[in-house]
Amino acid sequence: MLIGCPKEIKPQEYRVGLTPAAAREAVAHGHAVIVETGAGHGAGFEDADYTAAGAAIVGTAAEVFARADLVVKVKEPQAVERAQLREGQILFTYLHLAPDPEQTRDLLASGVTAIAYETVTDAQGGLPLLAPMSEVAGRLAPQVGAWALQKANGGRGVLMGGVPGVGPAQVLVIGGGVVGTQAARVAAGMGAEVTVLDRSLPRLRYLDDVYRGVFKTRYASADATAELIQTADMVVGAVLIPGAAAPKLVTKAQLSTMKRGAVIVDVAIDQGGCFETSKATTHEAPIYEVDGVVHYCVANMPGAVPRTSTIALGNATMPFLIALANKGWRQACTDDPHLLAGLNTHAGKLTNYAVGKALGLDVTSPAVIVKA
Repeated sequence: MLIGCPKEIKPQEYRVGLTPAAAREAVAHGHAVIVETGAGHGAGFEDADYTAAGAAIVGTAAEVFARADLVVKVKEPQAVERAQLREGQILFTYLHLAPDPEQTRDLLASGVTAIAYETVTDAQGGLPLLAPMSEVAGRLAPQVGAWALQKANGGRGVLMGGVPGVGPAQVLVIGGGVVGTQAARVAAGMGAEVTVLDRSLPRLRYLDDVYRGVFKTRYASADATAELIQTADMVVGAVLIPGAAAPKLVTKAQLSTMKRGAVIVDVAIDQGGCFETSKATTHEAPIYEVDGVVHYCVANMPGAVPRTSTIALGNATMPFLIALANKGWRQACTDDPHLLAGLNTHAGKLTNYAVGKALGLDVTSPAVIVKA
């Protein structure tokens, strides 16, 4: 199979979908690999690293899309990229279709077989291809939030750890999954007083048992959220419903109850955001203010640390990539129901129920598609 990797074109996206290590692995399995020139530069990988791994460098993304049987990326294909996809081609990348009807429509029209990293599952009920980026984004959230809290950036001018005689920042993390746990760990490590909200009592017990009071936990009722946002200097939105649009947990009306200069970091923005006032931003212009509250809503947060992010993502995606190349998408998905869960579109049909519900579209069972 011919595997192709174009350079990412989303603003300030420096990650790359294929590492030289993954290219070497694919070549060792008998596959050909083409990489757009400069695709890995932002993550610290040069064209020579890919050629040393056995890949061929091509001059344009158009050549990658025209030739490749399997296109591997990081971010969802942009409009100009979607126009180059075709039926019979496999696209393997993050998609986040639920809040993006335009992308969904274009993928269906192209006929491409699109497998989304964020809906691939594992035997433990986790999301193994989302987890590494969730870990990165979670650890980044308090870091960027602390920057936004600085007065020069519109924040309250509060130091995360305080100083002797002056209390630390109050940080509220909504969601105790991978993102929320990592955010709470780092925020507590910076000296902040942290509370994590979650609706899963087993998860709250786990956090209490493992972290032993490093941060507090509360059950995520609407009342608890409304109460705690009033005292928070920073609120991290870390809620995920796999494949679906993120629920809106803080309304615009509730912003008036928050401290002026408080900071919201919405890590769920890829799925539409979990604050009513959230809108996607970029690393170039990451923040904006609504009713005195600073919003940080960068849709590709891990792109700020592309070297770490690319290697972490590559480690997770490589086994699935090799399975797709070795067996073809149909056999690979037949053999692995967790990979099948990643199938979002095929030959003009939508195959993810959460996306269909969010966008009001008909869905064909992926199990039916794979057997057709």
